[in-house]
Amino acid sequence: EVQLQASGGGLVQAGGSLRLSCAASGFTDDDYAIGWFRQAPGKEREGVSCISSTDGSTYYADSVKGRFTISSDNAKNTVYLQMNSLKPEGTAVFYCAAYVGPIRSKVFVKTVGVSESGEYDYWGQGTQVTVSS
Repeated sequence: EVQLQASGGGLVQAGGSLRLSCAASGFTDDDYAIGWFRQAPGKEREGVSCISSTDGSTYYADSVKGRFTISSDNAKNTVYLQMNSLKPEGTAVFYCAAYVGPIRSKVFVKTVGVSESGEYDYWGQGTQVTVSS
């Protein structure tokens, strides 16, 4: 079974940076997408970014474009989310999730991205990111 472990959260001042990691295991196919989502207190879960395991295609929500960068190290089965210029309103619990098909991941990233969290098949536990003003 696919398992995801998110880590790297913490307390950071506004304008600062953090790098989250999502360690993944248990895939039976090498074609999958990993997405990052966040949920702020009292708000709906929001999609942040995702990446395809096959060609590295990426998608970013408008709210994080230019500030966040998603990347992957396939040898380590780990996906990273580099977050720069963090804002206080960015305080949230961050989750990573995996999509395993049937749509090819490079197509899924471009067509669905993180717009539909229900399309993701597996979820990791959250990691808290707190941005102080």
